Amino acid sequence: MPFWLQILLSVLGGIALLWGALIVALLVHYRRADRSIDWREMARLAPDAVRLIKRLAFDKGVPRPTRWWLGGLLVYLLLPIDLVPDFIPVLGYLDDAILVAIGLRFAITHAGMDALERNWPGTPDGLAALLAIAKTRE
Repeated sequence: MPFWLQILLSVLGGIALLWGALIVALLVHYRRADRSIDWREMARLAPDAVRLIKRLAFDKGVPRPTRWWLGGLLVYLLLPIDLVPDFIPVLGYLDDAILVAIGLRFAITHAGMDALERNWPGTPDGLAALLAIAKTRE
């Protein structure tokens, strides 16, 4: 096997292991937050989360660098190519959930909770669930 292929496979394997660890961490955190995992609720959150990220990315009240990062996240979420393909049951969508959680924590840190609440398109329970995934407090 060529040396460059060994390096490429090693890097890809490391990324896959890291991603797997992050997925497990998300599941553990969600259970520690005393919430059972309701996959139907998670499925309803996905469109609201994408709309939230879009609204935050275009909100002039959000700092420009934060909008750029959120725009990049939005592009990643909308592209059919993922680190973990979406056709893999459960894991395919958990990688997107991890990125949304990281993006929301970033947005709350840099734009504030008021911007998040102002742009949230769903129900208050949906926002609470999303904040639980992002490991933030209301």
